[in-house]
Amino acid sequence: MFSGIIEKKGHILSLTPTQDNASIELLLETGFPDLELGESIAVNGVCLTVAQHHTTQALFFVSPETLARTSLGMLEKGGTVNLERAVTPSTRLSGHIVQGHVDGTGRLLSIQNEGEAHKITLAIPAHFKRYMVEKGSITLDGISLTLNEVGPIGQAPAKEDEFLISLMIIPHTWQHTTLSDLSKKPSPILNVEVDIIAKYVENLCQYPA
Repeated sequence: MFSGIIEKKGHILSLTPTQDNASIELLLETGFPDLELGESIAVNGVCLTVAQHHTTQALFFVSPETLARTSLGMLEKGGTVNLERAVTPSTRLSGHIVQGHVDGTGRLLSIQNEGEAHKITLAIPAHFKRYMVEKGSITLDGISLTLNEVGPIGQAPAKEDEFLISLMIIPHTWQHTTLSDLSKKPSPILNVEVDIIAKYVENLCQYPA
């Protein structure tokens, strides 16, 4: 389990397809000197397992399921990713409960400067709308964030099967995560994990005891 508070930005050393080309091996310079084999790390919000490690480098296996559901397949050598290690029982939950099980992706539409903060707007697939409310929590590329605005389905510039969300990013989050790199990329795609509590509430309402 994670909290969505990014610890470091990691550098991508290589992305190597497996023999069947269905998966990749992701080698990162993590900056963590004390990793353990089998440890879970959230990489851009995706829970991955340390398969090999040496000094501050770690190798991860990315399965076909993960490639299909997240943006990890779009990473490039030399780029950066957000990293968070799993929480411990004594960790402050400064964000919200994050599993590292990405539900899908969203399209970044705009970045606007609001004083020292930055307002970002994304288009999200319509079937996630039931899990999102204003001032609720969302995880984008592993970052625990607060939803400022949640628009109706189909409102331009979103497509008919999307809706808009807007979030205000404070300077600290902007500077210490990969959000500050988004403007350098054409049509950025971000990993989205909705609030697990909203999923459980939905399920309980559908199947009451």
